[in-house]
Order: sequence, then structure tokens, then C-alpha cells
Amino acid sequence: MRRLGSVQQKVPCVFLTEVREEPSRKRDRQQFQVVATENVNPVALESDIDCALATEKLDGTCCYVTTYNGEPYLWARLDRKPTKQADKRFKKYQHSQKTCKGFTWDVEEDFRAVPDSWIPAQRVQHENGHPVPDEHGHTPGWVPVEETNKQYCWHSSVVNYEAGLALVLRPHSEDKGLLEVASIPLLELMEQTLELIGTNINGNPYGLGSKKHPVHVLVPHGILQVRNAPPVEYQQLYSWFQECHEGRVEGIVWHCNDGTLIKVHRHHLGLKWPDGDTFLSSRPVVVHVDRRTYDPVSLADSHKDLFCILSSFNGEHFNSIRDIQVENC
Repeated sequence: MRRLGSVQQKVPCVFLTEVREEPSRKRDRQQFQVVATENVNPVALESDIDCALATEKLDGTCCYVTTYNGEPYLWARLDRKPTKQADKRFKKYQHSQKTCKGFTWDVEEDFRAVPDSWIPAQRVQHENGHPVPDEHGHTPGWVPVEETNKQYCWHSSVVNYEAGLALVLRPHSEDKGLLEVASIPLLELMEQTLELIGTNINGNPYGLGSKKHPVHVLVPHGILQVRNAPPVEYQQLYSWFQECHEGRVEGIVWHCNDGTLIKVHRHHLGLKWPDGDTFLSSRPVVVHVDRRTYDPVSLADSHKDLFCILSSFNGEHFNSIRDIQVENC
């Protein structure tokens, strides 16, 4: 499979959007929402979206694998955000103008401090040495996931830096209808973005683990292909999300041949998410986590380590990722 686009910037919607003065279905306390019109975004047309690869958009948190202190490392998404006063000014402008375009930021004064280890995402513009936010006020970036930082404990659970491994959910190499939870070298994921999903991420729409025994995995972006993608037409996409088994997903991300990424979210079409069982949760899965690939003795508390726990299921098949309940091991 060709190397797919990396999610480093905000991905545009496949349709032109408009702001409506009604409570957002996606964000609490937001009194407006962005919805799709039926007009295809010119960016999508210019990138020949009809020839693009359609993939499942996952409901998790974005991650990135790149080097840190000379070693492959998992990085968590951390957007550089405006101060309260700047954000208030921005939202007032957005509400009155019905657009984000035209607002001017003071890149030196309008944004909160970020950790020294923070790096801006690729292709972020700079002005006088300062990263410049996009039209929505976001300056996407990354911070390294260090094991001592409890804020990123769920990120930490899916990597073992001593062994150089990550826990990944992906299609099985010989049976594309079968998913696989596998421990793979971080080196194989270098410069890729991934989605962290699981028990404590975004309300756990996929039903992984439990509060007492949480389970999280990384899913490389673009790896879950939509096998019978609908045409890029508003009504056909709407019907696909509503009526098709494969349409029980948060959205679609198209990977265009020129590297452009285009998306549509169910919320863009006025559809609920999550809405019952998800397509991902309906797929069978096999576990391939072999404890012989690393030394569990080196772990401080191996009975709580997700690699050790999942290794007890090595080679086992399950009807769904929801059935991997670690309290049964």
C-alpha cells in the first residue's frame, strides 16, 4: 500500500461549509455549528478526489512518531491555544462576521505558553520566529510522551521505549476483513501520524476495555480503507452513513494522489455520532503480542503493563475488539 498522508494540519471538509446559529452537536456550550452545504469544496476537486483513497476517520486523539533525544518516540497532539482574552475577541469576530477569515492575531501576545519540548506541526508558517495560527486560531503541534508525565498515561500505555515497541491495531496482512492487535517496532512508524483510541479517549465509542481494566491502541492514519466508498455527493454520502453497515463510522478521510487530505464528519451532515454499534467494533480481531519480543522483567509493574497483559492472548481470535477484556486474563 502506498504511503498515505500525515495528519499535521487541520483537514478541510469535502463540502463547502457554513455557520448556523444553533447549538453545536459536536462541542458543548458552542452556540453555533459548522455544517456542510451540498457544494463540493474546490480544494477537493483540484486534488481529484474521485481518484482518492477513502479511509475510515477514527474518533480518538492524534499522535505522531518521530525522534526525541535521538530515539523513536511517540508524541501527543498539543495545539498552541489563544489566551482567554484573545479567544474571546476571536469568537466575537467569528460570530459577527460568520467566518474566521480576516481576523488578525498578535503572534507574540495572544497565545499561551507551551512546554519547551513542544514542536510545531509540519508546514506551520512562522512570523518573526513565532509559529502563526491557521484561520481557525489553531497552531497544531506535538509534545513527547514521557512515561513520567501522568497527563499522557494512556499514550504511555501503548509504547515500550526500552523495547522500542508500540501497540497497533491494523488490518491483518493476509485477511483484510480481519483486524490485528500487534506489537511492532516504533521504527516502522517513523514520521507517521496515528489515532489513539480506547477506554479513556472521547467516551470510548468503540467499547475497548473497561474503567477498571483500560485498553488503548494506536491506529495508523489511512490504514482502515473504506472498501465500498460512496461517490462524493451530499445525498449519497448521507444515505451511506445512515443505511450501510460500513457507514457506521465517525467519518471519511480521503487521501488524494497529490498528498492532500480531505474529510467529512457525520456532524457536517447533521448526523449523530456515536450512533449505536460502530463498524470497527463489528470486525473480528486477532492478537499478536509476543512477550518474547521484550523483557517483562525490566518493567516496574508488569501485571499492569498492557503489553504483558495482551501477550496472554497471543494468537487468540475474538469476534470484536470489545471482547478483549483484560480482566479475564
